[in-house]
Amino acid sequence: MNTPTRSGEAVLPPTTSIPSAIQGLGAVVSRRHFFRHLHDRHGSAFTVNLPVFGPSVVISDAAMARELFTAGDQVENVQPNLGRILGTGSMFALEGARHRARRKLLTPPLHGKPIRSYEQLVVDEVRAESASWPSGVEFASIEPMMRITLNVILRAVFGAEGSELDRLRDMIPPMVTVGSRAATVPPLPRPLRRIDPNHRYARRNAEYRDYVGGLINKARRDSQLDERTDILAIMLRSTYDDGSPMTDDEIAEELATMLAAGHETTATTLAWALERLRRHPDVVRELVAEVDAGGHDYRHATILEVQRSRPVIDFAGRHVVADHLDLGEWRIPKGYNVLVSIALLHDDSSEFARPELFDPTRFLGTKPSPAWLPFGGGTRRCIGAAFATMEMDVTLRTLLADFQLLPTDDKPERWFSRGVAYAPSRGGRIAVLPR
Repeated sequence: MNTPTRSGEAVLPPTTSIPSAIQGLGAVVSRRHFFRHLHDRHGSAFTVNLPVFGPSVVISDAAMARELFTAGDQVENVQPNLGRILGTGSMFALEGARHRARRKLLTPPLHGKPIRSYEQLVVDEVRAESASWPSGVEFASIEPMMRITLNVILRAVFGAEGSELDRLRDMIPPMVTVGSRAATVPPLPRPLRRIDPNHRYARRNAEYRDYVGGLINKARRDSQLDERTDILAIMLRSTYDDGSPMTDDEIAEELATMLAAGHETTATTLAWALERLRRHPDVVRELVAEVDAGGHDYRHATILEVQRSRPVIDFAGRHVVADHLDLGEWRIPKGYNVLVSIALLHDDSSEFARPELFDPTRFLGTKPSPAWLPFGGGTRRCIGAAFATMEMDVTLRTLLADFQLLPTDDKPERWFSRGVAYAPSRGGRIAVLPR
């Protein structure tokens, strides 16, 4: 066993002999399969050299993940991160005291009583979207789920209605789609700008910033601002500990972060949930009985199991900024990224018994273990986790109350990379009948 030396000399996990170009191709084409191959070959920690992220250590050990997420100022957010896409003022880009201050400011509107006030909004959007669903005809659920979560977040964040809602509804989906691609591709040389998602995202983001800047100014002038409950209004009323408000640029970038991080990932998890439930009619029967009885525990456990078995985001990471980081038996030098493979960790039989089974009962009557990481971990755990969980819970409750979800014998849908998020390859196809 290798042990970190007192001299500070690096002791890295096994390095793959696969050429860097092939590593890059494997990571781009199928990161999950590539990491699984290296895990099977080298164990729960290995060293790679990846496009975008550079020299990196990938881990799939719960104890090392806990060490990483509690490493304090020895690490920063993985580099590069979504701050490259969402802006230098977004929470993804902030570090240290600035990150803590921003997180403290944004936590209240995304937790507790404010979230409960949005539940009826979710019900309304689910029923408006599902009113036109065909009876007994199979269709992909991901696009309807995208529309539901987009409308919910737009109304909750902006209080948008009418023409404002329509404009944002047209603007955000293509921006999120190209931004998700840009996050996994380094900026291309100028001659390739026509195919560079980074360039396309920059154009769409400029359009977004211009329009949202107008909405921010309009909200500031609203005589009813103090009575408004949307997140934009709460941001405008909030101040840091020193009494200073958020700037318009900070607000615009945090709103983009909420839209990008909260809209696509929640919708994709819901599509995976429906894909899983169609193949487990026994789980559906239990869920329907619980909905009819007014309960929620089994539904909550089912959501946790969907997130374990089909994590939409498959890794979380940190960047070593100290001279070195001791992690388990390894000593990782400054400048390396450490990536926690959430997908591998969720498939670890030492953490989750028989992980190949879809079994919500594993989460009944117990909190998820520290190895359950669909929202990341530590001080950078997704700040919108409670909002997303509420949205998934209310959406499933409403659909199960209103529709019979028809089972299928089709094979499970494969994983499909949309850039940052992994979706069901056929869109989470469902067929329903009104109840």
